[in-house]
Amino acid sequence: MSATSVRPVPRRLRWAVADGVTLTGRAVAHWRRQPGQFVVGLLFPVLMVLMFGYLFGGAMSVPGGGDYREFLLPGMFAMTMLFGIESTYAAVATDAARGVTDRFRSLPMASSAVLAGRATADLLHSAAGLAVMLACGVAVGWQWRSGVPAALGAVGLLLLLRFALIWVGIHLALVLRRPESVVMLQILVWPLGFTSNAFVSPDTMPGWLAAVAAWNPLSATVAACRHLFANPGAGGDTFPAQHAVALAVAWPLLLIAVFVPLAVRRYRRLGR
Repeated sequence: MSATSVRPVPRRLRWAVADGVTLTGRAVAHWRRQPGQFVVGLLFPVLMVLMFGYLFGGAMSVPGGGDYREFLLPGMFAMTMLFGIESTYAAVATDAARGVTDRFRSLPMASSAVLAGRATADLLHSAAGLAVMLACGVAVGWQWRSGVPAALGAVGLLLLLRFALIWVGIHLALVLRRPESVVMLQILVWPLGFTSNAFVSPDTMPGWLAAVAAWNPLSATVAACRHLFANPGAGGDTFPAQHAVALAVAWPLLLIAVFVPLAVRRYRRLGR
């Protein structure tokens, strides 16, 4: 029996946390050494806001009235969380393809630290990206019309969605282990984003597509954020619209419950 397996539980937990912090620092160090990629990742959503808010915004109408940019920004916040799955996938798949993950598995470290470190690092990156998006929103005239606690609740729901999507990206990367397969992921991510209520209300869509958009996990977070920020487009007659906050919690928790065990099991089976 190895020394690691007989460590007391508190000690194993302490070492697992320490290993996770070390690997989180590894990802942060990569960003410092390659700031261009980090900055581009932060600014791409800003470009999306400017494009949709100013180029297409004049042709858009908000059901019930209101400024389209205020309707758009909560959707763009959620889209930023969704697009982050591509960077998670690329980082994990690159490490797997180059043998870095196999070297980590050969070291005397907690097996959970590699995945937890990646998840923590990507959540920090997403928090920075969300801060940039919030600042961009304020710059183009968006504002929340509720109190600070409600606004912080909306930010928490966005980061919860991102945390769930991180584990989806980790699992897919460990399954495919090919960085170039990110194109396949984009084919899935973009339709998921555009068949939601991020850019237009489901009320403007055909009946079957409106149902798909209403029950889209991304739509739940967008609708909840519009409600908590008190922006145009909040509410509605459908069940998802009336229970947006509850669904914005339930969908990410369901994804976490499914994909965390899948990712951990896949990681442990690498090389078999």
